[in-house]
Amino acid sequence: MTSPHDRLPIGELAGRSGLAASALRYYEQLGLIHSERTGGGQRRFTRATLRRIAFIRAAQAVGLSLEETSAALARLPRDRAPNATEWNKVARTWTRRIDQQIAELQKLRGQLSSCIGCGCLSLRKCGLYNPGDAAAVSGAGARYLLGDRPETVGVETPGAAPEAARAAPGPARVTPDPA
Repeated sequence: MTSPHDRLPIGELAGRSGLAASALRYYEQLGLIHSERTGGGQRRFTRATLRRIAFIRAAQAVGLSLEETSAALARLPRDRAPNATEWNKVARTWTRRIDQQIAELQKLRGQLSSCIGCGCLSLRKCGLYNPGDAAAVSGAGARYLLGDRPETVGVETPGAAPEAARAAPGPARVTPDPA
């Protein structure tokens, strides 16, 4: 059991963590951190909350969403710093995530050489968003910018001709330069 002197008011926690009090209240609302209330209704946080906040910030740096961060925090002790075994379980998950991000970034780096950065997303040789110009089947213009989803671009509806997609009402369509 911690003494009342080991509890931090939200202002002190904000100052020590480098986060705004509003961010701390949001994290508390999401269940990422926890407080107790005084008789006057003021929030008091244990010092271990500083470690949880450091964990949240590290998770964000790795690219984890707040939902993923919450799942990871649920596996760690709420009222104390994690021990080496507890931390290693989470670290293994992060290592896999970082390795996956590195692989995705390396793939992206390899594909950038074929991208001229025009934003049309309908080029015949666009290896990033439109390999094989699959988006052309769905109609003219920058299909993804017009709201088409990548998983449905180039997939024709049985019985529907590509011309029907071009005639569909919607935002103005721009015909791409032949490239």
